[in-house]
Amino acid sequence: MNWFIEAFKKYAVFSGRARRKEYWMFTLFASIIYLVVAIAGAAVKAPWLVVVVALVFLLPGWGVTVRRLHDTGRSGWWILFGVVPLAGPITLLVFSCTDSETGANKYGPNPKEAPVLV
Repeated sequence: MNWFIEAFKKYAVFSGRARRKEYWMFTLFASIIYLVVAIAGAAVKAPWLVVVVALVFLLPGWGVTVRRLHDTGRSGWWILFGVVPLAGPITLLVFSCTDSETGANKYGPNPKEAPVLV
């Protein structure tokens, strides 16, 4: 749950890098919350609840996805490739599953590596 909250704290941060764990934990908890709200909205006949939740998760989802792309050494603009039917989402899935670039890249230090204390 901490990774989900961390992604919400950085909801509009499109710089830096995000580990796979941060990305997938955000995706997991957002999907669970979305599903619960969808079921509750259908039960009380309020389909607009799903739209509200989708809008709440939109900007943090973009932010964590862009940071995840940065972690793999790709530009955040790759997120736009997701609108290409079939190939786009599959490509983004592969990118989000690949391991981080070792060491620092042009988007910042590797979040897996612990900071060196002097």
